[in-house]
Amino acid sequence: MINEFDTIAAIATAVSNAGIGIIRISGEEAMRILSEVFEPYNKKKDVSSLESHHVYYGNIKDGDVVVDECIVIIMKAPHSYTREDVVEIDCHGGVSVVYRILNLVLKHGARPAEPGEFTKRAFLNGRIDLSQAEAVMDLIESRNELARRNSVSQLKGSLSDKIKRIREEVLYQVAFIESALDDPEHISLDGYGETLYPKVEEWADETKKMLSSYDDGRYIAEGIRTCIVGKPNAGKSSFLNALLGEERAIVTEIAGTTRDTLEESVTIDGITLNIIDTAGIRDTEDTVEKIGVEKARKEMESADIILFVADTSVPLSKEDFDILEQIRGRKKMFLLNKSDMTKADVSDNPAGQSDGRESMAEGKFEKDIARLKEYADGDEPIISISAKYNQGIDDFIGELKKMMFHGKIDANQEMYITNARHKNALDEALSSFLCVKESIENGMPEDFFTIDLMNAYEKLGLITGEAVEEDLVNEIFSRFCTGK
Repeated sequence: MINEFDTIAAIATAVSNAGIGIIRISGEEAMRILSEVFEPYNKKKDVSSLESHHVYYGNIKDGDVVVDECIVIIMKAPHSYTREDVVEIDCHGGVSVVYRILNLVLKHGARPAEPGEFTKRAFLNGRIDLSQAEAVMDLIESRNELARRNSVSQLKGSLSDKIKRIREEVLYQVAFIESALDDPEHISLDGYGETLYPKVEEWADETKKMLSSYDDGRYIAEGIRTCIVGKPNAGKSSFLNALLGEERAIVTEIAGTTRDTLEESVTIDGITLNIIDTAGIRDTEDTVEKIGVEKARKEMESADIILFVADTSVPLSKEDFDILEQIRGRKKMFLLNKSDMTKADVSDNPAGQSDGRESMAEGKFEKDIARLKEYADGDEPIISISAKYNQGIDDFIGELKKMMFHGKIDANQEMYITNARHKNALDEALSSFLCVKESIENGMPEDFFTIDLMNAYEKLGLITGEAVEEDLVNEIFSRFCTGK
């Protein structure tokens, strides 16, 4: 049976052969366990007397057998990550060495830590709130510099400080109303609605501002799910290779080479793209290719943005327009590939075998561009690229920023909301604030205000963990890695 007061231990580094491995121990038995397995270089020192926040060199021993030489870091309560006695053993990073030391620690009285249990203890012991705990995992999983910055900002309290301030102000107003209702002779509520209204408006505006950052925040943290579509041989796989900077996808002149979806992730200029290269969409009797085409259609449904790739060396075909019909109404960009084609490129075309390339080379794709614009929603961009020669990539990234981040990503912005749980709580809090405004505008009694104000108070408390149920806490920390 798991006891939250047990002394716990886990490997805190990746389990692979490396220069260093770290075993972390936390709990009131941490120092005793260390004394059982650690012999300081200065053998005259008693382990129990070793000072907090000092580093000690010595040997990890199993009885008389030296397991490894190591460095030990001691952080005694309450000045530690968990606010318990914490010991970290820094040893050589071989898998067998790390596991041998962990098993030795467990043999002397620690139990294996549950996923996220160190951070859970930091939360339960009041060192960090729930939003900061979640920021720890976000930081570990950050995929680009902007995601890292945002995670660090929330870990430092940029979100929780805002939430706590709003909750304190809301609670003060609720307490005032309740006091006045209990003691109307000494506390008057005359004109209180007019006094409260601008405060509620301010809370609602702050909540809206946090909510407005969610889409950008999600793209920063998770990446933009980007689906590349087009007919066979339009240059989809070549464009993917150009973005990745390597030959990841097979490219041939044979139509239908890509028969399955290929997923890759790349970060360009601070933007992470989760790219799905799809099979060329066309009617086909090939069973394998048909499955790939169907998967491509499904991927389009879940994409944040669709990149339609057209081959400008030939006129747009029925296959192109069939695809355009399928993506009508979806957020998309039009990429005109093979823009490098010139008359020189097609001069070797055998007489009588014209495939339309000459007209493209003469710049007569304008008619097709006009038809493309019919499928655009608003100002969706049409960009000329050459996947073969890496041309147009910068233009593509610039337009992507305009579409997905309103023209720019503000590296100096204090915080982006990236967590769906936080977004839902903010949505509900905002609804409550708007209900309070409506009640004031309609001249409702003050006790109506307190119902919605307290609901907003509770919903905001879900973000910081001050009004969260144990089951949710356990579910959140179960997503963490074991050593954190």
